[in-house]
Amino acid sequence: MKLLGLFNYWVFAVLLMIGLATLISRQNLVKKIMALAIFQSAVFLFFITMSKIDDGTAPIIQAGVDNQIYSNPLPQVLILTAIVVGISTTALGLAIVVRLYEEYGTIEDNEILAMDRNA
Repeated sequence: MKLLGLFNYWVFAVLLMIGLATLISRQNLVKKIMALAIFQSAVFLFFITMSKIDDGTAPIIQAGVDNQIYSNPLPQVLILTAIVVGISTTALGLAIVVRLYEEYGTIEDNEILAMDRNA
């Protein structure tokens, strides 16, 4: 049962390794961009998991309640901002891949590098 309590950390580790392994092992640029998105999602999950406080509530002060434990909303706000930046970065990367495909006729990293060396 103790391992089940660490479920978010296991998911974080698996997603991180999937993203990193795919990023290193693949030559396809679209797969590399998707691997970066998976890697980024793992980091988001880890950050949100670390910010969770047991028995913490929303930071709303209530009359007559003393010694209340509040959760900090700042990590959630930062992750929302990071999600927007991540989506924008992914869209820009995919647009660059489309432009590379129009120019070189391929989206394989090693083929593009070979064409540049020969030119």
